Amino acid sequence: MRATRFAFHAALLSAAFSAGPAFAVPALQAHRAVYDLSLDKASDRSGITGISGRMVYEFNGSACEGYTVKFRFVTQIVTADNTRLTDQQTTTFEDAEGKTFSFVTKSFVDQNLDKEVKGVATKETKGLKVDIDKPEKSSVELSTTQFPTQHLVELIGKAEKGESFYETSLFDGSEDANKVMTTTVVVGKKTDSDKADPEAPALSKLATDKFWPVDIAYFNDTGKTGEEVPEYRISFKLHENGITRDLVMDYGDFSMTGKLVNLSLFDQPKACPAK
Repeated sequence: MRATRFAFHAALLSAAFSAGPAFAVPALQAHRAVYDLSLDKASDRSGITGISGRMVYEFNGSACEGYTVKFRFVTQIVTADNTRLTDQQTTTFEDAEGKTFSFVTKSFVDQNLDKEVKGVATKETKGLKVDIDKPEKSSVELSTTQFPTQHLVELIGKAEKGESFYETSLFDGSEDANKVMTTTVVVGKKTDSDKADPEAPALSKLATDKFWPVDIAYFNDTGKTGEEVPEYRISFKLHENGITRDLVMDYGDFSMTGKLVNLSLFDQPKACPAK
C-alpha cells in the first residue's frame, strides 16, 4: 500500500520556479506527528478482519535548505488465516528549488526486509529523470511533475484562494519509483475547530486553529480518459501550516483511519540569508 503518498503526504508551487526559494509561502511548520491506525471498513474480498498500527511523520527543513521527511508506517493486519506485521520506513529530501528529490524506502514483513527502493529524481528540460540505485540500478524518463512538498504548498495556496477542485500530478518515489500519479483534489471550506474534537489534546495550542477538509484521489498517469477508478484516496483535515490529521486512507477493498495522538512542534528556521 502506498502509505508514503500521504506524506503525504502526508504528504503533497507550480512547475515554474523563480530564482529565489521555491517555498517562500506558506510557512510550513517543522514537526513530528504520531497517528494511531485502525481499520475503518473492509470488504469480504479483502479478507481483512482487523488492522491496528501507528504512523510517525517527521517534517524538517526550510525554504533555504530544502525539506526532509522521515516517515514510518507500521501495521498489524489480521485475516482469517494469519496475522502479518508490516513496517515501511521512508526518508526523502527535496531541495529548496524543487529540482531534485532523493528517496529511500525499506519495507519489512514480519521483521524481515522485503524490499528496498532507493534513488534520485531530477527535473530536466523535457521531463523527470529517475536514477534508481536499489533494488537494481536503472533509469527511467517520466513526464514533468512536482514533488511532495511542492504538492502540499500548491494545495495550501489553492485552499487559501478558495479553489475547491483541481487536478495535478505527483512523483513521490513510492512503490517501484517508476511512475507519476495524477491527483484530483477536493478542498472544503475552512472550518472552525470543535472543542470536543478527540484530537484536540494532541493539537495542544493549535487546537483552536481552523482547517480545510481535503480529499485526494490518486490515479495512475496513463493518459487514459473516462471513468477511471483511483488507485486509492485519502481524506484529512489540513491546517494552514501544513499539519494534517483525522486521516482516512481508502484502498478500495478496505480503508483505515489515522488519529493524531501526539504532536511535537520544532523550532522554525530563521529567514533565508540575503543573496
